[in-house]
Amino acid sequence: MTPRWICLAAVALFGLISVSAQAATIQVTIDKLVFVPAEVTAKVGDTVEWINKDILAHTATATNGDWNVTIAPKQTSRLVVKKPGTADYFCKYHPNMKGRVVVTP
Repeated sequence: MTPRWICLAAVALFGLISVSAQAATIQVTIDKLVFVPAEVTAKVGDTVEWINKDILAHTATATNGDWNVTIAPKQTSRLVVKKPGTADYFCKYHPNMKGRVVVTP
């Protein structure tokens, strides 16, 4: 019979060395009508965060219609990505502003 303290030590040890996957936050800054960086990579479950430094409102609108995020002036908005794939996006108010989110499983 294994002593109780050995079992508890094994549980503690495995708990310390186990790797838990945590969602990340990927930041995109909006400054002077530009998404920076223009392309980001995320994993399913990660959050893309747009930080608007402009005095104008913007959107991050997926060209495939999957999502539309409104970002007020001097504010931050977020989106949790839910499926893998590549999503090009743009600002509805300033269509020359373009970006891309590449989502891996």
